[in-house]
Amino acid sequence: MTEKRSNYNNNLLTNVGNEELAIKRDKIEGIKRAWYKFSLNRMSIIGLATVLIVALLGIFEPLIAPYPAHVGPFVDFASACQIPSISHWMGTDNFGRDILSRTMFAFRGAFVMGFGVLLVVVPIGSILGLIAGYWKGKTISTFILRVTDIFLALPPLILALCVCAIMRPTLFNSMMAVTIAWWPWYTRLVYGMSTSISNELYVKSAELLGASKSHVLFKEILPNCLSPIFTKMTLDMGWVILTGASLSFVGLGEQPPTPALGTMVSDGAKYLPELWWISIFPALAIMIIVLGFNLMGDGVKDMFSSGEV
Repeated sequence: MTEKRSNYNNNLLTNVGNEELAIKRDKIEGIKRAWYKFSLNRMSIIGLATVLIVALLGIFEPLIAPYPAHVGPFVDFASACQIPSISHWMGTDNFGRDILSRTMFAFRGAFVMGFGVLLVVVPIGSILGLIAGYWKGKTISTFILRVTDIFLALPPLILALCVCAIMRPTLFNSMMAVTIAWWPWYTRLVYGMSTSISNELYVKSAELLGASKSHVLFKEILPNCLSPIFTKMTLDMGWVILTGASLSFVGLGEQPPTPALGTMVSDGAKYLPELWWISIFPALAIMIIVLGFNLMGDGVKDMFSSGEV
């Protein structure tokens, strides 16, 4: 009897172990399939490589920048306004600071802006969209949608400028301003999807089985909204960085001597067209970041698509 019970327990443990291995294999296969879909688009690979290179340049700037001291309060008028050369690949500005080193450091602030804003707006906008879509027609849904419409009536950049204008110009405050202007887009996106998903049979079945509202919202509806959310996040990274650069261009972002791409473009615009490199190279850096995230966003959309490959 004891031997039979032992054999039964061993078989049970073996079956559980096999199920866990099967789940792990399915997850690995799902990751491989998603990467295969992503890699079919060569331009998305280029976008991903661009984003990774820019991110690494910003992270390891103190180690790889040719003149890391130039990102702070540094002045060398003897080297001011030098044209791009071997010693200064992007030239120097009117204070003699190396533009390449400052651009690499500015990448860090650009990524902080993008990730910081999205880490706040995506959860807030998604949760409000879930609530409004699930309780469509109720008072709380109407209230959320009307407030969302008010914010959507104003262009995000104009709203961010207005918010920044009443606050002290810093990177954190500019992030807060963009956050205030950006959350309604995720609310509208998730609202549209949750409205239709809430009528699906598996959602109704969960309700009939006594599942809590939080379970229905976050276990049944939200997972089916993740694909468009992640795609929009990838595309929005570039636009959030561009909006942050626009704020710093008018002096409402990071303040000198901290390098910011928008500030560098603004400072160099005073000397166009003679000293073109002072503003052209930071502007190209902004374009490369936005293009990289847009190309990567196309691959993310393909990766989450349900089509066969």
